[in-house]
Amino acid sequence: MELFDHLKFKIVRRKIKIAFPEATDARILGAAARLKAEELVEPILIGNKEEIAEKANARGLNAENFIILDPESYDGWDAMVEAFIERRNGKATKEDAEKTLKDVNYFGTMLTYMGFADGMVSGAIHSTGDTVRPALQIIKTKPGVSRTSGAMIMVRGRDQEKYLFADCAINVNPTAQELAEIAVSSAATAELFDIDPKVAMMSFSTKGSAKAEEALKVVEATRIAHELAPDLCLDGELQFDAAYVSSVGQLKAPDSQVAGKATVFVFPELQSGNIGYKIAQRLGGFEAIGPILQGLNKPVSDLSRGCNEEDVYKLSIITAAQSLVD
Repeated sequence: MELFDHLKFKIVRRKIKIAFPEATDARILGAAARLKAEELVEPILIGNKEEIAEKANARGLNAENFIILDPESYDGWDAMVEAFIERRNGKATKEDAEKTLKDVNYFGTMLTYMGFADGMVSGAIHSTGDTVRPALQIIKTKPGVSRTSGAMIMVRGRDQEKYLFADCAINVNPTAQELAEIAVSSAATAELFDIDPKVAMMSFSTKGSAKAEEALKVVEATRIAHELAPDLCLDGELQFDAAYVSSVGQLKAPDSQVAGKATVFVFPELQSGNIGYKIAQRLGGFEAIGPILQGLNKPVSDLSRGCNEEDVYKLSIITAAQSLVD
């Protein structure tokens, strides 16, 4: 079963509600219509009802088939304002809250936080910061996770090869503690995609072959990750060839349960993670799916502003599947 067939099977007819703050965008509308028709997601479109209806009609879609919520006329506005003030814990006055919640991303995030939506997909128009900031302020990270991170699912050959790379999108230079948290979160994300997590903590060194602060950070992150998740199959520090190629793994780290068998690759900082996944995508012929934000209490997904309708469709399916994970 291909990756998305598997995810669709998990979510179909579950009536999972996903908020779309950019509902006047043609890519969002097209994907939302497809998701609803296939009974994969119940889209909540956020924005001016007349404007959304006009855009939908231009695409031959019936806006009456969708839940449309306008921050300017939302029936639950007062309760949302009160909930926002409480969540911000003294950092927002009523005036601040009313102004902030007119922003469609904050509005969609509050719908998710309050349970009216199960997740949110944004970023087709807005920047990553505009999408992620409300999630960090309102939904926040899970216990034991200090930062969210961004994972890429790498697929080649009709799912014959399937791996997870992280962090490829968010944390520029994570500490050892943060790197360990990313590793544990990445293992959980891998399981969502039926990837048996064998986690490699990546470095330019394998088991002390090089001495440098950068490699020692990975060694420390590996130690902390073992404390956070003692049963997790995880090892480091490992060079990529030692983690990926069985014969090299046996040579460089013969006692490792991960070397040569890794399915989850945790990069030591954002530069290497971002470069690594793009090399695999462009030279290795892998499809790169994501970034998938991980570590939040409820799923919020960030699209690229260069995305197409298919990207919106796929990331919405992933977001809906994430909502089923405790």
